Amino acid sequence: MLTIHIELIEAMLAQANQDHPIETCGVIAGIEGSDIPSRLIPMRNVANSQTFFQFDPQQQLQVWKEMAARGEEPVVIYHSHTSSSAYPSRTDIEYASEPQSHYVIIPTDPSYKREIRSFRILHGMIVEERIRILDKHKSTAGLSKVA
Repeated sequence: MLTIHIELIEAMLAQANQDHPIETCGVIAGIEGSDIPSRLIPMRNVANSQTFFQFDPQQQLQVWKEMAARGEEPVVIYHSHTSSSAYPSRTDIEYASEPQSHYVIIPTDPSYKREIRSFRILHGMIVEERIRILDKHKSTAGLSKVA
């Protein structure tokens, strides 16, 4: 299960809506081994595509070095789908290279259900997971759907 603060959800949604119709992308870092996302890092989609994303390799190298120096790891890797549902594409599966990360997909096309979803992707296997959202004023607020 992914446990995440509402402020991080809101920041991902804002970025996805701002970048639409290009797929947005980014990372949420957290303390190594904690599985708690805490620091959102928007990334550039160098593919500049409506159908897939690719991190800027130089930016990614810099961000991963910075995370390592801070004792962090990529807890969430997120991107938007601008013309399909929030389910990993073949390209998403092929490029999933962080087995400990939660892969979050944000749909921005109003034709599809506007529900963010989280997945674990390992060796081509996809497992959807629940999302527990921590509210600003309450300790937890439930949400999400498990396939």
